[in-house]
Amino acid sequence: MRALRLPRLSSLRAFDHPGYFAVWLGALVSTIGTWMEAVAMGVYVTQETGRAEWTGGIAALTFLPSVILSPLGGALADRFDRRAYVALGTVVQLLLAGVLTLLAFTHQLSVHAVGVVSLLNGCASTLISPAFSAMLAELVPPRDLHSAVSLNSAQYNLGRIIGPALAGLVLATGGASWALLINTLSFLAVLVALSRVRMPPREMGKVAQNLWKQIAHGFSVVRADPDISLMLWGTMLVAGLVAPFIGLVPVFAIREFGQGAGATSMLVSCQGAGAVTAALVVGTLVDALGQRRLLGIISLAIGAVSALYWLSPTLHVAAVGIVLLGASYMMMMTGLNSYCQSRVPRELQARMSSIYSMVLGGGYAAGVWGLGALADRVGLRFVMVSSSILFLALVLTLRFMRPRSFSDSAP
Repeated sequence: MRALRLPRLSSLRAFDHPGYFAVWLGALVSTIGTWMEAVAMGVYVTQETGRAEWTGGIAALTFLPSVILSPLGGALADRFDRRAYVALGTVVQLLLAGVLTLLAFTHQLSVHAVGVVSLLNGCASTLISPAFSAMLAELVPPRDLHSAVSLNSAQYNLGRIIGPALAGLVLATGGASWALLINTLSFLAVLVALSRVRMPPREMGKVAQNLWKQIAHGFSVVRADPDISLMLWGTMLVAGLVAPFIGLVPVFAIREFGQGAGATSMLVSCQGAGAVTAALVVGTLVDALGQRRLLGIISLAIGAVSALYWLSPTLHVAAVGIVLLGASYMMMMTGLNSYCQSRVPRELQARMSSIYSMVLGGGYAAGVWGLGALADRVGLRFVMVSSSILFLALVLTLRFMRPRSFSDSAP
């Protein structure tokens, strides 16, 4: 019986390392606060402007810096003490969140202020994200790395469930200013966790290579590997045509269903529930089907699921739809990212991660703003259903033209 229990517990092995658990818990608290702010500001911008273009545009500003700064963040992650680097970035994020909180409590908050802070916060997040991921990898031995990555994904999606649910309660009782204050205080949890962590010694002599040469080398690896290029093109298409459902949730809840913060929070939490559920089963599916075959199946399914979500006749049907869409999206993006990581040596994984983030952030920023602008002119449902069908058509075309791309027998 003991042998049967071990495989189920192996996914939690990273928690055996106190440093990892401390950072994981601190990050969870911060993620909960971040999602509270995201819901509060999404509702605020939608209600203030009444335009999907503005809601999508503000969401895009958070991801737009990744187009320029992601490769730089990946290279910097290999050049500095990662704990100190992440701590500095966290302090910057705390100060930015504090600015929004102060503006809200003094009744000076505006859509333009939200946009500026979102852009600056996106810069800080983009620069420290590769260092944070690399730091987590340093806190566990190689055999527990998969557990560490999976649990970090679970942390983010647990925050997506808890944060919006709390945001709905806080917005209903205290207003947006209190949600922003909780987010500001949540960054302290990361700083406390980092103060309790002792990082293993790391050889710094290998980072003497010119910074820009490091960045260029990462791009040259991508260009030389057609499989990585294919996966990055897939990432861009998902980010631009399907992923905008994330940023446009407030518009869907408020404009199409006549609801407010409560409905927005529920839909975002349901997306998180779908993603967490998918995280529990995706490993089994990869073992049974193979990574590329599963990606092929999910790439066909996600377009159809997205179209059905946007066609939902009621809020409760939409809640079910976004659970399925959240699960599909999580499996799709995790699969694309992990496949790209598996194609490069360990010393290039931070730079590969940064290039992936650049493509994802750029595609999402363009998609959520562009589709939001179109939705104001021809209708939200029509635009989003059309983009979902377009994605499905592109996948079917690729499947017809390059069938080996969907097989694990491909080179």
